[in-house]
Amino acid sequence: MLVTIDVGNTETVIGLYRTSGDPEVPPSAVAGYGLATGQDPERGLTHHWRLSTVPSRTPDEHAVLLAQLLDLEGMDLDTTATGIAICSSVPSVTTSLRRMAGRWFAELPCVVVGPGVRTGMAVRYDNPKEVGADRITDAVGAYDLYGGPTIVVDLGTATTFDVISAEGEYLGGAITPGVAISLEALYSHAAALRSVELVEPRGVIGRSTAESIQSGVLYGSAEMIDGMCRRIEAELGACTVVATGGLSTLIAPYAKAIHHVEPWLTLHGLQVIYEHNEE
Repeated sequence: MLVTIDVGNTETVIGLYRTSGDPEVPPSAVAGYGLATGQDPERGLTHHWRLSTVPSRTPDEHAVLLAQLLDLEGMDLDTTATGIAICSSVPSVTTSLRRMAGRWFAELPCVVVGPGVRTGMAVRYDNPKEVGADRITDAVGAYDLYGGPTIVVDLGTATTFDVISAEGEYLGGAITPGVAISLEALYSHAAALRSVELVEPRGVIGRSTAESIQSGVLYGSAEMIDGMCRRIEAELGACTVVATGGLSTLIAPYAKAIHHVEPWLTLHGLQVIYEHNEE
């Protein structure tokens, strides 16, 4: 099975994908949402885990953690893994994972998304090396699933908009502070405001400080997404809009522009890129 690792600034998501010829593996009880249902049962996501990103974690600690996660599902890493695909937004973690793969899984093919790795997608950025590996991986996954033109809205530490043309080219996009960053700034600079649970308030007009924050964050983020997608479509034409990222399931229900929610889109993109390079 293919081990996919998506390292974000706040969280790291790990997934297992069946590859052609793999024996049947009972899916985890937590699989089954978005891409976990599988576009193709022969190469579908069977297990996934979400962890905190810890930049100081050593290569050995990464290996132990990965082995323990599989052990919880009754699998042995040495006999289960057939390859590793990594996408990382944190350079120190990228280095640590490379060393982990080189020391503990040297016999397995390992693809780390970055310069020199075949993605199957032309990048039309002025400087292609400036584009984050996660943004390219999301774009590859979205185009594989839905074609183009497509907008990927990644709701993570930052909120990013990535645009793919009808021909499957990465055109660029936009970056804004994410919900978590905005909330942290709000609490840090407004002494009278406190942390609240992000759930739908009774109405847009908040009747308490907590409801006012909930209204501003949920509805404000949704309107920002709708507005940005509308402006992008004014330049490119009608697009399929796909939401992903840790906050996608929270914000997407309030954004009219979003057509699909794929929490594991980056993992799917990693699988596609891995297959490109294995060929």
